Amino acid sequence: MAIGAHDGAEPEEAGHGGRVLALLDKAINVQSPLVRKNIARARQRNPEASPAQVIRNLERMYVSALAGSGAAVGGAAAAPGVGTGVALALSAGETLSSLELTTLFALSVADVHGVSLAEVERRRTIVMGIMLGGSGSTTITKIAERTGQHWGRQIVAKVPVETLRQINKVLGKNFVVKYGTKQGIIVLGRVAPFGIGAVIGGGANAAMATLTVRAGRRAFGPPPTSWPWLTDGTPSASDGSHG
Repeated sequence: MAIGAHDGAEPEEAGHGGRVLALLDKAINVQSPLVRKNIARARQRNPEASPAQVIRNLERMYVSALAGSGAAVGGAAAAPGVGTGVALALSAGETLSSLELTTLFALSVADVHGVSLAEVERRRTIVMGIMLGGSGSTTITKIAERTGQHWGRQIVAKVPVETLRQINKVLGKNFVVKYGTKQGIIVLGRVAPFGIGAVIGGGANAAMATLTVRAGRRAFGPPPTSWPWLTDGTPSASDGSHG
């Protein structure tokens, strides 16, 4: 895939980048069909909830889930008799889990805002742009040659797919460097002894989740006042589309 290529990169570096981006694509493929179910879960206690209320619920669900998964792995890694190899294996599995949780959150918020998720390139831009925060939004607006707030609505929903491919090539390289580095630090922290790993894992994941939530708010701006699904002919999450 194009976004996994590194011009002039060493084979080992290119291989690492390809693995990271393959994990990203796997997360997108697995989580995309679950977006409406996730939104339905956020509306479960109040089927008449507004988009703003549902987005707040999605944010709480995401932060709680990500912090919980990090603390659980950190605690398990510190348990008596668990070797470093097992602890690292646990952390590697949790890294994929955190990527999938973040992907589901980003795509769910985009869907509430009425952003089309039909094309995979748009989904890639949304996920990587939000996870990369400020650098992601700068890259997107520069390559798209458009300015203004809330790139998630103004750019991803409107620019041609070919432009998104160019954006994703650059985002992909940045994603490999920044996401891989952050996760590497957190993974090492989780294998700390005497239960410290649970504190580091949970706290680090909560901090990452909070940054992701803020990036999502900047990307999409104020929530819509009504459900976009009710005007585009698509069944709402409360109309049985969640199975």
